[in-house]
Amino acid sequence: MKKIALAAALSLAATTAFAGGVAEPVMEEEVVAAATSSSASGIIVPILLLLVIAAAVSSSGGGERG
Repeated sequence: MKKIALAAALSLAATTAFAGGVAEPVMEEEVVAAATSSSASGIIVPILLLLVIAAAVSSSGGGERG
């Protein structure tokens, strides 16, 4: 009876030791932040265009002042 209990204890210990197996480590990829420009750069060109048009309209007044 002691041999059966010893064999059962050893078999349980052996199965838990190999339960997970050996897995290769997984390397995570390095995170690289992309260079982004600010969102204000997309509005600068239209604002400058409006300023140029406004300056052209104000300087080309139709009548003469006397």
